[in-house]
Amino acid sequence: MPRVAAAKFDVSLPVIILREGKYFIAHSPVLDLSTSGKSFKEAKKRFTEVVEIFFEELVQMGTLDEVLADLGWQKVQKNWHPPTLVAQEQENFRLNLVS
Repeated sequence: MPRVAAAKFDVSLPVIILREGKYFIAHSPVLDLSTSGKSFKEAKKRFTEVVEIFFEELVQMGTLDEVLADLGWQKVQKNWHPPTLVAQEQENFRLNLVS
């Protein structure tokens, strides 16, 4: 197996944490990546682990550029930048549903 050179990759990601029943769901729309935990703290910890594994796999498979581009990331010089989260809002809707 070819050796992969180590590189530092610093990025700031928006992470949304939702509560679903007894579980907390951590999701980042810029990676389309989620995980869960039994507590807020566990969900955050597990999300950090999932992000590390996600990027490690992309590098090992040689698909980092392709996957990030498909997710809407922009490469400026040699650095990748995620899409900018513009808003996270709660909207109310009144729908007339007919069965």
